[in-house]
Amino acid sequence: MFPIRSRVVGLCMAVLPGLLLGGCSTRSLILRHVGDELAQQAHAQNGEDDLVLAREASAFYLKLSESILRPQPGHLALAESVASGFTQYAYAFVSFEADRREASDARAAQALRERAARLYARAWRHARTALEADQPGFMAALSQTDPARWPPLRPETVGLAYWGAAAWAGQISLSKDHPDTVADLPLSIRLAERAYACAPGHGDGALASLMGTLEMARPGGSTARALAYFDEAIRLGQDHQAGALVAKAEGWAQTTGDKTVFALLLGEALSVSARHPTLPNEAARLRAQWLLAQIDDLF
Repeated sequence: MFPIRSRVVGLCMAVLPGLLLGGCSTRSLILRHVGDELAQQAHAQNGEDDLVLAREASAFYLKLSESILRPQPGHLALAESVASGFTQYAYAFVSFEADRREASDARAAQALRERAARLYARAWRHARTALEADQPGFMAALSQTDPARWPPLRPETVGLAYWGAAAWAGQISLSKDHPDTVADLPLSIRLAERAYACAPGHGDGALASLMGTLEMARPGGSTARALAYFDEAIRLGQDHQAGALVAKAEGWAQTTGDKTVFALLLGEALSVSARHPTLPNEAARLRAQWLLAQIDDLF
């Protein structure tokens, strides 16, 4: 969900004739080169702090990236970029808007949640396809009851698994009326656990924060373990990542009912986002502000 620099668009315009006229091998090379460039640009735009600009640019970026990914589904970097883009778009722009509109227009909020679920499913589909391309039989192995048969992850696929697990869990959380989808929650948690076992510090605490959220969602999950994950995420973020603070605050609200600590965590998230204006921190800032505005209804 990041703006596209003009050199990416220029590159695409330059290679389109080759895509139309070149042979199969040339076309594959060009597609891979464009895919590499798009994936690099997605990472490079993390410093963007204008959420409106990001939203306006993201639809073009996602559609372009998806079209380049489709003929080469095993392009790990591009698949990770597309999965992350759809997941972040669903979370920051669609699902959050549903939360904000719930009180005034429940029907519109439900329509937005259904759209967010579809976007999460789209993100998970791209991540799953790439994981299968990298390791055939990955999902079948993940579904085994014997932990010894669960597939390990290579370091190169940890990010893909992280975004896949986040998207899968996001879809599940919005699919309460679809028991078959909800039944996949243990598998989404297992996928996140595979990523965590390989690289617990991934994403400067983003993966640890996801583990905390999933622990809260797990039937019979441990509140203490979830809060420990959130604390680890905050430590790994080194006072640069506001998202873990917001996640811990929401988990805290669900389990302890401590209004004071809830407000303190959100206040700290606002301070971090002000000191370090990035796109993820801007999304966290807006959610923190909204949660603080709802505090009397939450407690």
